[in-house]
Amino acid sequence: RMALRRSTRKRKNRDGGAAEAKAEAKAEAVEKKQRQDEEEEQEEEEDLMVANVDRDEESEDGEESEMEEQHQQDDDDGGDDDDGSESSELEDSEASDEDGNDSDANRKSDSTNQHEPDDGDAQDAEEEAEAARRIRRNTIANKKKLMLQRRRELREKKQNLAELSDSEDEEGPLIRTGDVPAEWYDEYDHIGYDIQGKKVMRSDRGDGMDEFLSRTDDPNRFRTVYDAENDRKVVLTDEEMRIIRNLRRGRVAHSDFNPEDPKYILDEGERRIEPLPAATEPKRRFVPSKWEEKKIVKLVNAIRNGWVRDPAREREARKPKTYLMWDASNDAAAQARAKGLPPAIPPPKSKPPGHAESYNPPEEYLPTAEEIEAWEQLDPSDRPFDFIPTKYSSMREVPAYQDFIKERFERCLDLYLCPRTRKKRLDIDPESLIPKLPKPTELRPFPTTLAIEFVGHQEKIRSISVSPDGQWMASGSDDKTVRVWETDSGRCFRTFEFDEIVDAVAWSPDTTAPLLAVASGTQIVVMHTQTGNDEATQSAEERLLSGDGKNRSASGAAAAAAAKLAQWSTMRVESDELYSRPASRVVIDTGKRMKSINWHPKGDYLATVASTQATAKSVLVHRLSHRLTMAPFTKSKGLVQRVAFHPAKPIFFVATQRHIRVYNLVQQQLLKKMQCPAKWISSMSIHPGGDNLIVGSYDRKVCWYDLDLGARPYRTLKYHDKAVRGVHFHPTYPLFVSCSDDGNLHVFHGRVYNDLLTNPLIVPVKIIKAHKVVQDLGVLDCVFHPTQPYVFSAGADRTVRLFTT
Repeated sequence: RMALRRSTRKRKNRDGGAAEAKAEAKAEAVEKKQRQDEEEEQEEEEDLMVANVDRDEESEDGEESEMEEQHQQDDDDGGDDDDGSESSELEDSEASDEDGNDSDANRKSDSTNQHEPDDGDAQDAEEEAEAARRIRRNTIANKKKLMLQRRRELREKKQNLAELSDSEDEEGPLIRTGDVPAEWYDEYDHIGYDIQGKKVMRSDRGDGMDEFLSRTDDPNRFRTVYDAENDRKVVLTDEEMRIIRNLRRGRVAHSDFNPEDPKYILDEGERRIEPLPAATEPKRRFVPSKWEEKKIVKLVNAIRNGWVRDPAREREARKPKTYLMWDASNDAAAQARAKGLPPAIPPPKSKPPGHAESYNPPEEYLPTAEEIEAWEQLDPSDRPFDFIPTKYSSMREVPAYQDFIKERFERCLDLYLCPRTRKKRLDIDPESLIPKLPKPTELRPFPTTLAIEFVGHQEKIRSISVSPDGQWMASGSDDKTVRVWETDSGRCFRTFEFDEIVDAVAWSPDTTAPLLAVASGTQIVVMHTQTGNDEATQSAEERLLSGDGKNRSASGAAAAAAAKLAQWSTMRVESDELYSRPASRVVIDTGKRMKSINWHPKGDYLATVASTQATAKSVLVHRLSHRLTMAPFTKSKGLVQRVAFHPAKPIFFVATQRHIRVYNLVQQQLLKKMQCPAKWISSMSIHPGGDNLIVGSYDRKVCWYDLDLGARPYRTLKYHDKAVRGVHFHPTYPLFVSCSDDGNLHVFHGRVYNDLLTNPLIVPVKIIKAHKVVQDLGVLDCVFHPTQPYVFSAGADRTVRLFTT
């Protein structure tokens, strides 16, 4: 029977869907009509009550007037008997019955007058009656005040929007924003406005952990729901929970539902106490459900194939894709929206209006007739303004701007079509970019002052060299002479004459033999300067003569190859007025003009560079002890400018126009090739430690290379105004110097640390104006004193100068 009823009910619900909706609409209309009728009846009752109160007041006033007349009549009669009193009492009661407003106080007063006719008792009765009337009047006034207040509340109730709302809540919805989507308020701290127009602030719901803890401690957690519209939590009542359970079970009321049917009345008798089952838990409760496993597999496949989608993502996808192009209020949202796109570029700001755009511009901005005529003759693109400044007495008289729409449209086109690039501006203090260097006074000693000037040459001096002990200095000039000077006094000790211009001089690093190599024309002359004592003189003669005949004892092929590269010969200079004793010379004829000479640190080898030929034989290495000349390269490496030996290792440096190559002489292989940012290298010097070198160039640059860092220069210095002619490291002090055609010497403090993690320290300490510029040539060569912080410079002004501290 129950199943039949249930099926009948479902069929009625299914068939009577339209009827149910119609019945609900009809019920709502009837309910609304009843509510209006009840309000009208309540207003009528209140009007009637107010009328009764007014009538009671009028009757009270009538009774008071009648009683006053009665008392006056009694005073006039003065001796009426009891019958008269009874008749007056009867008349008063009849009059009060006719009016329908009896009074207990009047009856009490009349009875008092009847039984106590004396004057004292009558006065007491009159006072009691007056007090009763006063109480009655106050009661009527209070009732009237309450009725008026009730009517005023009803009148306000009709105008209250909360009571007219369709919501069933007593206070109505808190937020009155209409159909505005809630996501519009996601960027703000409030979620809408209440009926008073005030902001409804967003509540702090906390994170997931706070919500979990609150749900654990809250006994009403199962009946608490979140009202997203008003941003609050609502605890459902038992009646609301019952309605929800009925809705979930399909128990929905319809037009044929009869709540008085006995079958819907629940049996609310005493609860039955049932014992708990003590049976053992079945095994299926501990085994994973196969049905759930199949369900999970289906869900996983559906998610992988895209059949099941995240509702949040679908809602996000359905949102409109429109956004404000130039909105920068929410940078995070803009970045998320433009993910994968180039960053948004803010529009350029329009130029603010000036005085000419004012409706009342100053007189100096108002054009004259000639200026207006000239403005009209100009091309529109050349006019300073698109309008003629005009003066008006008030802003009301300013006419509409006829080109307003056109200019706005052009502005939009500029914003839309004009390509722009974002330039990141870095807020950097310029002072922070300047490296913190020590003061020059803290880096002393270094040369600063001219001490000695060596004068004697007749032409410009191309090269100078200082002996290893620092006592002698040799200079070579275009006057075909080589002069040996005493550094302490500036005296010219010897003068050697040659057949051609002297291009280079180099003192041998061997301190036991005072030998000097001179490049003059195609010959390299290694000569004894006779500046030492007897032991030094004997040692020099032995070295010059010891190699005689060894070249002949070499193999025929080696001798033939050496003979092709250079011709060795020995000269004997007898004693004369110039030489106090006989001296020997070794002449090496290469057949090519040499422009530079560089000795090996041991003093047995010297390397020379040809001046103009870019061939494999432009670099030659000569061994003095064996009188042997070698060409270390079989192929041309370019136009070689300078060569140098490593101070302690078998490493050979070769500088061409744009590159510096480092070779291992033992392994005969290239170790490193470094690139120079200069266009033409002019000079090179190796640090005494061997891990750093400096290069000068004709395009005014000085490059510092750290061999451990890479192929690029560590620092590039560009302080000279003209070509750099020479650079040189000091053998013992952390100094290096550069000379240029601008006539200046630049002295630098260059400290190299033993710590591999610390970069070299380079500080410019002094600029010395050393020589005059002659025919665009200034300082042609510079070299440091081997033991003191002194520097020698040779210039085109035919002088050599010594600068000391």
